[in-house]
Formats: sequence, structure tokens, C-alpha cells
Amino acid sequence: MNAHGHGHDHEHAREHAHGHGHAHGVAEDADRRWLGLALGLIAGFMAVEVVVGLLVGSLALLSDAAHMLTDAASIVLALVAMRLAARPARGGFTYGLKRAEILSAQANGITLLLLAAWLAYEAVRRLVSPPDVAGGPVLVTALAGVVVNIGAAWCLSRANRTSLNVEGAFQHVLNDLYAFIGTAVAGLVVLLTGFVRADAIATLVVVGLMLKAGCGLVRDSGRIFLEAAPAGLDPDEVGDRLAAHEAVTEVHDLHIWTITSGQPALSAHVLVEPGGDCHAVRRDLEHLLGADYGLTHTTLQVDHAPAELLTVGATPVGAGGSAGGHCGEPHGPVHRARAHGH
Repeated sequence: MNAHGHGHDHEHAREHAHGHGHAHGVAEDADRRWLGLALGLIAGFMAVEVVVGLLVGSLALLSDAAHMLTDAASIVLALVAMRLAARPARGGFTYGLKRAEILSAQANGITLLLLAAWLAYEAVRRLVSPPDVAGGPVLVTALAGVVVNIGAAWCLSRANRTSLNVEGAFQHVLNDLYAFIGTAVAGLVVLLTGFVRADAIATLVVVGLMLKAGCGLVRDSGRIFLEAAPAGLDPDEVGDRLAAHEAVTEVHDLHIWTITSGQPALSAHVLVEPGGDCHAVRRDLEHLLGADYGLTHTTLQVDHAPAELLTVGATPVGAGGSAGGHCGEPHGPVHRARAHGH
């Protein structure tokens, strides 16, 4: 391949890393105080709720406590991930440990799903054969939980929610708040009417919230691990926009993925018409990607197109051959300014 026109030379790499001030990950000391406050509120109340739930035999309170345990775990994992993500890249970890938060988010999502399955089983069993439940303690404890979760949600709302972990913890606390409201209603129903099955019904509401949050975390973290393009960003549209540049003849090997939360990245091989200014084209395309798609972490390999690629009827790159020695095994569709298929 041509030695000139390749996306990032060393000088541009330094400019890209420092001159544009990209924020790659969460700073080491960012948001720890807010997450620590939320963790203290949740952990303290969770211990109280477990004791009350065991004393009065309320599955709804125990399910709320289990949900709060996952909230606390998600905050702990977020704090650990922040510290790991702040470490500089070295050795074989060329991105550092920025995906530690994605690992913890997926673990948290799987835990939510497992707990939801167990609680659903227990709730159905208690619907069939309901035990005695003291409505008064359930109501009082649930109302206290509403207050605690409002405080924890406020703390997390002050943190950096571009992190999948922090956003996941925030959504968990919100779900827990809704669950406590449901539990309070169940306690009131039991207290006023003696309908003890209301406790199990409230548990099923909690299960539904846990399933929603768990599936969302597993889905979002799974997309990152599978190197999928960020949700809402169409790689074919991006490739067509790049190929529409007046000096570009073809774009292929286009990849868009997410390094970690809020850090999308792109790489592509761009062929420029003979005589075109590769460096000028690269700068134009980088500006387009940053301004229109928020893609600022980009690597563009820019070469002059071989003459045979411009010949009518020539075998295009990516369609069973390699034109001019470029990309013998191309990945993904080929984008050109003229009509083409994806």
C-alpha cells in the first residue's frame, strides 16, 4: 500500500490525542463522592429491610432488599471500574482497562435476571399458598425505602451518567423506588383488607422491573462486547457519506464500534482519485465524522486508488478480488459515490 496518505501519522496522532482534548473514560476522582453517598444510603437501609422482612415474613420486603443489593453491587462495581479505567494503557492492554465498566455492567445485569427468576418462583408459590404477613411493618419500612431511594437517586443524578455503570445504577435505584411504592401499597392493602396475596403481587411487580433493567444492561453491554455499532448509528449511512466526498472513489473495511461507554470509534480504508490530496481528504472526512456523527476517535487509512479500479468493468475491491493489491480479504460492504448495494 502507498506509504503516503495513511490516516494517522505520529504527528497527527499526538495532535489527535492532546490538541483536541478527547475525554477517554471517567477521570480517576470523578463522581466518587456522589456514588459513595448513594452506596451508604442503600447499604444501610438494605440491612434494616432484611431484618424487618425476616421478622414479619414479607417476601416483598426481601425482594426489595435483593434489588437494593444489586443496586449496591452496581455502585461498587462502578467505583472499581472508574479506578481501573483511569489507569493508563500499557502492555497488551492498548485501550487500558476501559471495558472494566462494561464487564461489571454485564455481571450486574445477569445477577438481576437470576434474582428475578428466583423471586418470581417464590412469588408464585406464595400466591398459591400465602403465608401470614404483617401489613403495618411492611408499610412503614416501604415508606422509609421511598425516602432513602429518592436520596440515593438524587446523588446518582449528580454523577456522570454517560458511564453505562453509573446510568445502570441510576436506573436500578429508580426501579427500586417504584418497587418500594408498590410494596407500600401492598402493605396498606394487607393492613386494611387482610388480602395477604398483595405481598406476592407486589413482588411480581419488582420482578418485572428487575427483568427490564437486567435485560437492558445485558443488551447494551453485549453490543459493546460484540463490537456492534452504537445504537442509532447506521454504518452504511456513514460509509455513503464518506464516499460522497468529491475526491473519494471508494470506502471499504469500515468498522464502527464502542470502546467503552460514550466512546465510539471508527476505522476505514479510503481510496482517493489519482492526484488527489490524501491528507486534505482525511482532514475533511474527520471533520465530517466529528461534526455530524460525534465520531472523534477515528483512524482513516487513505490511499490513491489504483488505475484499474477506475476502469469500467474492473473487479471492485471486496467483490471477489483485490484491486491493485488493496485488501485481499476485505471486511464489510464497499461504499462508492455511484449507485451500489450494501
